[in-house]
Amino acid sequence: MLKLFLILLLSVSTLPGQYKREAAGAPPAELAASIQSLMAKDGHKILAPDGKVYCEVWFVIKPPVGPLTSENDVTWKTTPPGAVIGAIRWPGPGSDRRGQGLKPGVYTLRFSMFPVNGDHQGVAPQRDFLLMTPAAEDKDAAAVSVFDDLVAMSRKSSGTPHPAVLSMWKVEGDFTAGLAPLGETDWVLNVKIGDVPIALILVGKTEG
Repeated sequence: MLKLFLILLLSVSTLPGQYKREAAGAPPAELAASIQSLMAKDGHKILAPDGKVYCEVWFVIKPPVGPLTSENDVTWKTTPPGAVIGAIRWPGPGSDRRGQGLKPGVYTLRFSMFPVNGDHQGVAPQRDFLLMTPAAEDKDAAAVSVFDDLVAMSRKSSGTPHPAVLSMWKVEGDFTAGLAPLGETDWVLNVKIGDVPIALILVGKTEG
């Protein structure tokens, strides 16, 4: 009995802390007017296990639509590369999917696909990602269609040769809106942009 109690106690003590979601209110004023006009009026506030705000996220009202892509391993096939998908605010130091540090502030979120060049094997089963760019540097709501230009913009967030990225995908099948754990360390925000259900990993670091 004592052995069983110790096992249960150890299991409880090693469970990861619970992140929570609350309403975040209006999009941040730091966004350029042309980008702010695309945003839904309410956002998502993610609270860390200690109750402090981990980040806040806003998404566009309508999903951007472009030609159907022929790229492999892409889940959101009608989204133009470089299109604005949303914005994120880090009230304190943040980090991207690769564990790169981010300064506090507001960043735009633009859709992209990581290239098939051998450098990204194992980072995710899908190639869909959102790239973060400092809001102060991103003033045009038009899609940044040139991949190298988008990467250069996002490098200003990370301060490294690699852009600042968040992993996401279009959800197929059963969908439940809200924040939920994924695996042992990740937390994913499930939301609908218009009528398109997506999942965005906000907490956790890839090992790839």
